[in-house]
Order: sequence, then structure tokens, then C-alpha cells
Amino acid sequence: MTILEFFEQNSLRQAYWTERISEGDWRAAVYLAELLKENKFGERYGANGQVLLLTEGDSLVAFCTLVRQDEIMDDSLFPWIGFVYTFPRYRGHRYSQKLIDHACTLAKAQGHTKIYLSSDEHGLYEKYGFIPWRQMQTLGGETTQVFIRAL
Repeated sequence: MTILEFFEQNSLRQAYWTERISEGDWRAAVYLAELLKENKFGERYGANGQVLLLTEGDSLVAFCTLVRQDEIMDDSLFPWIGFVYTFPRYRGHRYSQKLIDHACTLAKAQGHTKIYLSSDEHGLYEKYGFIPWRQMQTLGGETTQVFIRAL
């Protein structure tokens, strides 16, 4: 298994990985793929945002993002892990944890001491060192759980 950074790939590989992301059975995966195809990811999530890809050869196993801004509009909170997804045939092996830990390592190397994640999943991210922090409103006006993890 290899972790790749989407924006470090050439344009041909970016197109390939964008198609693989869009094959996810989750509407957020399709949304992420659309942002990447339209070159709007940086505009929405910050200029230095990263899309981390866990791959096995040419197969996409899992992905997540490491960004300055996520679905919570509070500029004082950053960085964020988002779009955490593992393809169904790879689930049950904690591949998401590999990506999350990698994102945390990158954030720590950038000088951050904590990292955030928003999700309505309960019991999942706690396994990866996150603790429920507070309920906050999303860009869409919904309430979601924000998790925090010390780095």
C-alpha cells in the first residue's frame, strides 16, 4: 500500500484518480471528484489543501483530505481531515487509520498541535484518537459533531 498526494501527480494521473474517487458509493465522493475535475478544490478548501490517496497499484483503496477549511465556518479552527472514505471491498482493515495517521503526521510537521474532523459517525473516529469536542453548524445549516485530536 502506498499513500500518494493527489496534487503531486501529473495531470493524466490526476484524471485517473479523480475517476476512481467518483466511483465511490458515497455522494461526498462524487462531490469531491467534481471539485477536482473543475479545479475548484483549492477555492473551496484552501490553496494548500491535500487529497491523500491510499493505493494498491492502480487500485484506490481509500482517500481523505487535509485542508485549512472544511464544512464548519470558523477560521480559528484548522487543519481539518475530511472526506474519509474506504472502498467497500477494503473495509474492515483500518485503512482509514493509515490515512488519518498520515494526515496527522503532515499536520504536526506543519507545526499544528491539534486537528479537527466533523462527522455524525459515533464510535468510529474515537478509535483513531479523536474525542467529541462540540456540536457546530455546517455551511448547509445542519448541526454536526466536531471531533478533535491532539498531535
